[in-house]
Amino acid sequence: MSTTQVFVASTLYGVMNLAAAIDTGKFDGSPNVPDDPDRGARRILVISNNALLPEISTPPDRMTGFELLSKRFDRVLSYNDAISPLHPSGWHPRHLEVPMWERYLRRLWDLGDDAVHLIVESIQVDPARAICSMFPDARIDVYADGLMSFGPTRSALEPQVGSRVERLVYADLVPGVTPLLLSEWAIQLQVVPTAAIKQVIDEIAQTTDLSGIVSGIGSGIGSGAVSGGPAAGATPERDDRPVAILLGQYLSALQILTPAEEEQLHLRMLAGAVARGHRRVIFKAHPAAPRELAQSLRAEAARNKIDFEVITAPVLAETLFARLTVTEVIGCFSTGLFTAKEYYGIPVARVGTELMLERLTPYHNSNRIPVTITDALLADLELPVDDAATKITENAAVISGLVAAVGYVMQPRLLAARRPVAEEFLAEHYPAYGRYFKRHRLVSLGLHRAMPKAVRRRTVLRQAAGRARSVARRAPGRVSEQVRGLRRRLSKPPTPQ
Repeated sequence: MSTTQVFVASTLYGVMNLAAAIDTGKFDGSPNVPDDPDRGARRILVISNNALLPEISTPPDRMTGFELLSKRFDRVLSYNDAISPLHPSGWHPRHLEVPMWERYLRRLWDLGDDAVHLIVESIQVDPARAICSMFPDARIDVYADGLMSFGPTRSALEPQVGSRVERLVYADLVPGVTPLLLSEWAIQLQVVPTAAIKQVIDEIAQTTDLSGIVSGIGSGIGSGAVSGGPAAGATPERDDRPVAILLGQYLSALQILTPAEEEQLHLRMLAGAVARGHRRVIFKAHPAAPRELAQSLRAEAARNKIDFEVITAPVLAETLFARLTVTEVIGCFSTGLFTAKEYYGIPVARVGTELMLERLTPYHNSNRIPVTITDALLADLELPVDDAATKITENAAVISGLVAAVGYVMQPRLLAARRPVAEEFLAEHYPAYGRYFKRHRLVSLGLHRAMPKAVRRRTVLRQAAGRARSVARRAPGRVSEQVRGLRRRLSKPPTPQ
């Protein structure tokens, strides 16, 4: 029986990582196993546009650079068209409908009776979860292209899906740290080599026409050029003027910040760039962000008399890293900070992560690990350069322990085996890294017992005081003395250990 590999992607960045994985033989089958079904398998790329309003957004297969990447696949299909008018992120087939949907997709995508090998992203949510359920006999690999792969699985997978996952193929954006995603299933981990990803990025950059997107840079297009790219054999013009790039994320869409708060976050990025002496700044806006968010940035840039541009075109930020002379990349917790750092060696700085750590709710919000890694590893934009450098955690073992501890506190049931690691980390590092944990969460898990004695005592007292205040609001006369007593005890400095 022949095999068809079905790759599912919702972003151009994801397709780029898939291309690098294919180029390095991650999906070629084992040369040591003659009957490996993946040897010579047909490859189909299924594009899913998960935007809130797909009809007015730019899907990955219409973005600059996609045509080059699509050559790795035999066919490119649309998941949105297959299930229209249903939305990819909001629809999942009912159990009784699964056989019907499998027959329909096999006919529509010309799969015939082939064995199917699914390669999906974000398997715990739709559309990947839906596609995996519609092919109940398919092998499954998961690929991860960003920081979220280092965090725990967002929710428990159904056994009939989780038991079929064989591998997690991921980009090594945080060297020395092992992803927690799907670790409860004891799957195989495979790293896509950094050099291969960078090579694919450079291929896209070489064929991307930046004229009309970035001022002062030509397209390098000559006679006989392919549409949308430079002439064959020609080298696109490189912009040698130093520039700092600000990365927008549109956090208000995730309801983490209000639009006004996100606007202030962007202004902090610009103020930090100006304070560091950058006189040319590009703001790479999130594709889904409303244009109003950049208006205050333009006004502030004009007040500071700096050269400022806003890029809303659907191009990868990594294209700018490859084609411009970037002196610094500034953002909140964007994956782009780590691609700039690891792939191009560009200095990076973070801003606003302390606010994110407080705002993310519930505690197991899947953005928590990306924020934690960014806050612990990258320099703070608003500190002097020398001071910020001293606060960067370079010890991979410490970061690995931090990620495991935070991951366990996020998902204690899925990661029950990580509890000893969390206890050890808290006992040794809580004074320095306590900001990444919520005390009430630690107490509810019984992890406060692993803290240093003085910290443990104050944590328990704070919890007791909170409970007493809650009771006092219901019966103020009877417990007011207990509340005052707890306040007195909390006001005393901790006993030195």
